[in-house]
Amino acid sequence: QYHISYADKERYENEERPEVQRQILAEIARKLPVYTRTVNGGIRFCDRCQLIKPDRCHHCSVCAICVLKMDHHCPWVNNCIGFSNYKFFLLFLAYSLLYCLYIAATVFKYFIKYWTGELTNGRSKFHVLFLLFVAVMFFVSLLFLFGYHCWLVSRNRSTLEAFSAPVFQNGPDKNGFNLGFVKNLQQVFGEEKKLWLLPIASSQGDGHFFPMRALCEAQNPLLANEEQWEDDGIDEEPH
Repeated sequence: QYHISYADKERYENEERPEVQRQILAEIARKLPVYTRTVNGGIRFCDRCQLIKPDRCHHCSVCAICVLKMDHHCPWVNNCIGFSNYKFFLLFLAYSLLYCLYIAATVFKYFIKYWTGELTNGRSKFHVLFLLFVAVMFFVSLLFLFGYHCWLVSRNRSTLEAFSAPVFQNGPDKNGFNLGFVKNLQQVFGEEKKLWLLPIASSQGDGHFFPMRALCEAQNPLLANEEQWEDDGIDEEPH
């Protein structure tokens, strides 16, 4: 439903005025749950995929597709990290941290023996030094990366949104999708806490629409009652 029809595509491409092109895209996206905008205030449209971009969706030049809730393109896994695999990417970092810590802990006693001169085999010395160095190096690197992504999850942001805040109808807002710490975790890991540490798909939503802080505040019954009280107070004023 985010792909434009052939007739709309011809109408869009034959139009040379940018303001009219924005109006055409706005008409097409009128019934779609699209709330983010471009810097100029227009509907986000991908010329390569010929589709209206859902919120938090971006085009990956390496994969040549639009990725839902794209975070970044990871060369280590040779794939884009987005809505469909972001939980698995976080678990991959956590499992790797534990594995590096396990290797460093089990090799450390042999490093002590090497330091005290108890290891006489030259080949085993190289293995001990190599394993300990690689395990510690990867542990430190992954620790910073995992900590950064934990901070992103707590703020409900992607790496792209951390560098460039999403633009809404009222302007850019870096906290536009921030629903609070608990709800932000549930967006990625789901409501079932027993599934959080398991490689099972449990993320909320379908990747096309995400709850926003502005909409949640607008739908807050307390705020709605407050506006209603203000309206009632205005209506009760004498004419």
